[in-house]
Amino acid sequence: MIEILNSTELPRAREAGALVAGILQTLRSRCEVGTNLRDIDLWAQAMITEAGAQSCYVDYEPSFGRGPFGHYICTSVNDAVLHGLPYDYTLANGDLLTLDLAVSKGGVVADSAISFIVGDSKSSESVAMISATERALSAGISAARPGARIGDISHAIGAVLGEAGYRINTEFGGHGVGSTMHQDPHVPNIGRPGRGYRLRPGLLLALEPWVMADTVELVTDTDGWTLRSATGCRTAHSEHTIAITNDGAEVLTLPKQAQP
Repeated sequence: MIEILNSTELPRAREAGALVAGILQTLRSRCEVGTNLRDIDLWAQAMITEAGAQSCYVDYEPSFGRGPFGHYICTSVNDAVLHGLPYDYTLANGDLLTLDLAVSKGGVVADSAISFIVGDSKSSESVAMISATERALSAGISAARPGARIGDISHAIGAVLGEAGYRINTEFGGHGVGSTMHQDPHVPNIGRPGRGYRLRPGLLLALEPWVMADTVELVTDTDGWTLRSATGCRTAHSEHTIAITNDGAEVLTLPKQAQP
């Protein structure tokens, strides 16, 4: 299913996006050496509830997961890259943490992810990986405009990741959002320009480049949800929800301090 928002729905999408961006930035500021992943989940639950919004994760039960997710945020550490199930783990200095959050407010979903290093130990590999996903995300956003195609976005993302030396897994990528979290069209992180669905105003897309340092193979954790690199290497993931407008792409999940 592909949903196209009308002019009355776009303000609600902006509200949902601002909420997700705000929660992620608050959580980032609280995450330090000694923080437990379960506390991050509780903080997310409290902020979502206080805002009168709904979690997209608690009851989520797709074919690639084992049972309902049962938590409010994905917390992926080091070799975990996607769908990280919060568990009893205390963050250590130098951990690479990804927070991925999807929330529905006013009947519209926004989805975003950030990767960052905990504490004051900054490995060059981790910094480079995070930077590559952020640059790829920016390139994908720049390629999103009315009349362009999904392949244009995928090609822009893949070009940046490839130039940075990363191979690209195509099992999971970006996707449409709207009244639900995962919709068509699928947005792979590599593709051919001029191919795929043609973008039109009112379309919401979650773009999410992610990489693993030395592999393209994923393994599923024993928790039935968390996807890890097959070699145990580190990973990074960046994501924004954008709205296609008459003028291009509007980033709905951009933190306030990062807005132009």
